[in-house]
Amino acid sequence: MYPRLASLALALLPAALAAQEPLTGYSASAAARQRAAEAAAVRVPTPARARTLSRALSAETHVAGTPAQERTRDYVIQQMRAMGMQTEVRTYRVWMPHATSGRVWRVSPDMRELDLTEPAVPGDSTSGLAQYPPVNGFSGAGDVTAEVVYVNYGLIEDYARLDSLGVSVRGKIAIARYGRSFRGIKAREAERNGAVGLIIYSDPANDGYQAGEVYPEGPMRPAEAIQRGSVLNADGDPSTPGWPSVEGARRLPEAEMEVPRIPVVPMAYGDAAELLRGLAGTRIPNDWQGGLPFRYHVGPGPVVARVQVQTDAATRGYKEIHNTFGIVRGSEFPDELVIIGGHRDGWGPGAADNVSGTVSVLEAARAVMEQVRAGNPPRRTLLFATWDAEEWGLFGSTEFVEQDSARLTRAAAYLNQDVAATGLAFGGGGSPSLRATLRSVARAVPDPGGQGSVYEAWRRREAPVDSVEPSMEDPGGGSDFAGFYNHMGIPHSEWGFSGAYGVYHSQYDSFEWMRRFGDPEFRGHAAAAQVGAAMMLRLANADVLPYDYAEFARTMRGYLPMMDAAIQKQGITASTAQLGTAIERMRVAAVEFAAARDAALAAGAPRREALQRTNAALMRVERALTRPQGLRTRPWFRALIYAADENNGYSNVVFPSISEAVRDRNAALTVAEIADLATRFESAATALRDARAALGGR
Repeated sequence: MYPRLASLALALLPAALAAQEPLTGYSASAAARQRAAEAAAVRVPTPARARTLSRALSAETHVAGTPAQERTRDYVIQQMRAMGMQTEVRTYRVWMPHATSGRVWRVSPDMRELDLTEPAVPGDSTSGLAQYPPVNGFSGAGDVTAEVVYVNYGLIEDYARLDSLGVSVRGKIAIARYGRSFRGIKAREAERNGAVGLIIYSDPANDGYQAGEVYPEGPMRPAEAIQRGSVLNADGDPSTPGWPSVEGARRLPEAEMEVPRIPVVPMAYGDAAELLRGLAGTRIPNDWQGGLPFRYHVGPGPVVARVQVQTDAATRGYKEIHNTFGIVRGSEFPDELVIIGGHRDGWGPGAADNVSGTVSVLEAARAVMEQVRAGNPPRRTLLFATWDAEEWGLFGSTEFVEQDSARLTRAAAYLNQDVAATGLAFGGGGSPSLRATLRSVARAVPDPGGQGSVYEAWRRREAPVDSVEPSMEDPGGGSDFAGFYNHMGIPHSEWGFSGAYGVYHSQYDSFEWMRRFGDPEFRGHAAAAQVGAAMMLRLANADVLPYDYAEFARTMRGYLPMMDAAIQKQGITASTAQLGTAIERMRVAAVEFAAARDAALAAGAPRREALQRTNAALMRVERALTRPQGLRTRPWFRALIYAADENNGYSNVVFPSISEAVRDRNAALTVAEIADLATRFESAATALRDARAALGGR
């Protein structure tokens, strides 16, 4: 049923596209050509091809720094060359010690070594292959024995609660459940509070049997599945913080690197039960109860555990990682870049995370190359990237951004594909300036579930009220857009198709899991690539880059009441009125620019020189909302609109320079940061006025 519906929708696309509203940033004649090009590109990615790519790329565990990961590099380059693309491989040497062994014993009340390996599942061939040891990336090496203390999610507030209960983790082994924060924050707080080791387990209340049927009967996490993952809190190689890991680069000695020093291991809930069940001592707060079938206690003891981690830091701590690029040179504006990327490494077979994203990038590239072969090269240069070592701390993308920062001043956008398909429910996010473009593209891509267009199905599910657009996520942290957006201020967009997904970072994130539960017909994979191809072409060919800075300003204005409430709650005498005035000036400048743009394009495309000046000014707008010295707490984070919460790692903080001053109850700094950001919004408005003036030079 669904394939037939999708084929019918595709057949009707050109007529449907012609009836739509004018394309932002295009003259009328260019818009007609562009709609035809996008419609042709959308027809190229197919579920059958996505399935073939997924099977090949998820054939084995491919952790960064291993021969298996080098094989994915070679496969991707081979695919791109077969399309006729120019290719490039960038290699960096980074500090990335691998675990060679991870073991845990329950020492008392009775001695027992816990088997942390994930057993093979009948019918899932990759589940029985070699696995990365049950150790978190960047765990410290060590062998520690101590009483166990349950610390809930291991957040700052959880340790404060323990203090109020008179319980300390100093000299103890902490056991925390996954969720509510990045695992690196859990490791940081355990070490800060004096724990000698940390166990992080997956509680069934979060992604196990309480959330649904477990693998292989369902998509959720079984009792033997662990969640691997890095506990490094910085982005990029810790031996070269802030500069690229190129040959001859200055390196910090290991003792000066900001990496965890205590052993940190992940654990399945089946094994965690063997430690948690025997804990006694202080009664837990009610909201600390997890999903295992017994009452949790804090401890400490009487359970004693031993945690042992061994690594190759002393013998082979540095390893090579490899980014791949497919390059399509622009025919008119070759120095202006549009980039799409997804990370290629995983902790296991990684069918969802992130083979699905890599497949999306490859299929989008194939669609674009079909246009090139048809005599329609992109006007701007396109890069199709797969990043290495994202799972260890966004290494590949970060090193690239730090190495190519000068060239990236001409980057129009970065599009991210991370876990592109675990189902058929569409979602998107990124910079507010690109949200209208993503909505527009989604209107022209058939929904993989056969429910009209992607946009129609999305809106029906999330925004049933006619006047409301579907919500989009703000940029937080934890994926490869960070270098482009948080460090450089380059507008970014991301999207994907989601469903129930409980095997994150386990050996069971496999082709077989995807075939049974995630995206069985690989229609979500193909649709993600269709969106990607259309987004790349839309941004590549626009006369005027299709940013919507009126929507951007409206979104910013919507954050002000929340910010004022936070300021008042902290007892600070300050107001965002000055910032609100600056945002309103930006909004007015954006509206005036949009009117001038539309009028100019209605008269035909302006001269090439005017377009270059206009787009150069537009690319300054969001970069104006950064500052060279970055955030006080994290200088590498230069963008001042969104950042990951430094005490959470995943969740988003709006206006982080102000928010962090408010959090610290620093009234003088709050006032100064409001004034600073207001000045930067004034600069953004100036860039928009410059763009409008440039259009006058037709």
